[in-house]
Amino acid sequence: MSIDPRVALERLVSALEEHLASSASRRRDDDPAVEAAYRSVAAAFEDYQEALYDAFGEVTPLEVYDDDDSDDDDDVDDDSDESGYVSELIDAEVEQGPSA
Repeated sequence: MSIDPRVALERLVSALEEHLASSASRRRDDDPAVEAAYRSVAAAFEDYQEALYDAFGEVTPLEVYDDDDSDDDDDVDDDSDESGYVSELIDAEVEQGPSA
């Protein structure tokens, strides 16, 4: 049984707020509170994405990158900015279009 997309969205917003708070009070570069908040955002986003898809057959134009994805530097295309982040739509959404 999947969770309600609204509940998943609220959890995602809460995780983002916690990430902002922990980032603002960071004590050092590898602050464990920031790293935990980062993981919470990623998990909450994946839950939201799944709930959204289960309820409506929709996805967001966002993607969570794993640490393993950083090894694929050759895959970065011309849409990346200087920090290496790439703005892209999920391939399935682009190819299939939004569901009705």
